Amino acid sequence: MGGSTRPTRYQVGLKNGAVYNVYDVEVKSPLFGRSFILLDGQRRVDLAEVGFYENENGHFVRTNLPGSSREATLRREKIGRISLYATYNTSYSPGYGGMGYGGFGYGGFGGSPYGGYRTTKTEYFSKDNGPIQNLTSRNLALATSDNAGAQELLAQARRFQTATTLSYVAGGGLLVAGLLQSLRPNSAGVSPLFYAAIPVLIVPLVLQGKQTSAQRQAIALYNSTGQYR
Repeated sequence: MGGSTRPTRYQVGLKNGAVYNVYDVEVKSPLFGRSFILLDGQRRVDLAEVGFYENENGHFVRTNLPGSSREATLRREKIGRISLYATYNTSYSPGYGGMGYGGFGYGGFGGSPYGGYRTTKTEYFSKDNGPIQNLTSRNLALATSDNAGAQELLAQARRFQTATTLSYVAGGGLLVAGLLQSLRPNSAGVSPLFYAAIPVLIVPLVLQGKQTSAQRQAIALYNSTGQYR
């Protein structure tokens, strides 16, 4: 089903099976009313009717997230027997002074001391075009149970995950102990335990990178040895 008479470069698939070949795809999210897709600047399609669409930013699918009844838009990051998808959510961070996302509060270290907007990426995967699943080492292990090499890499990822949790617990304990000591009436200043907590809390960032790397290697290995359908 064509859009305009211009050359086509993108496709938009509806949930009823219709597919439009179009030149331009714009996603519109008005302040009032429902979000929609504008095809070639002319045809308006309600986003709730869309199964997938493509534009200059990539390939997107509309589907329910695991454990949710609401639909979301996911960008396809990698294609294969195991395809990777991601959602992007932007929120405001008040910075270190507000003890918000960028400080020692929720979200851990990072961000800007002056605050600002930050985008959070959440990743998912699908095996053989099946349902979207949370990207966890356990879910990936079940999906790649027929590949010994991928299983070994995911076992490494689970060990990194366990070490990350232990580091957070240890660092958090030191941080709380340091704060309590520093707040005592007879305290001489900031407790050394507070400073000791900082490098311990940085360790999980390194371990999380290693966990992610092991997961990516497992996915790449599985996709390279399996036939994509």
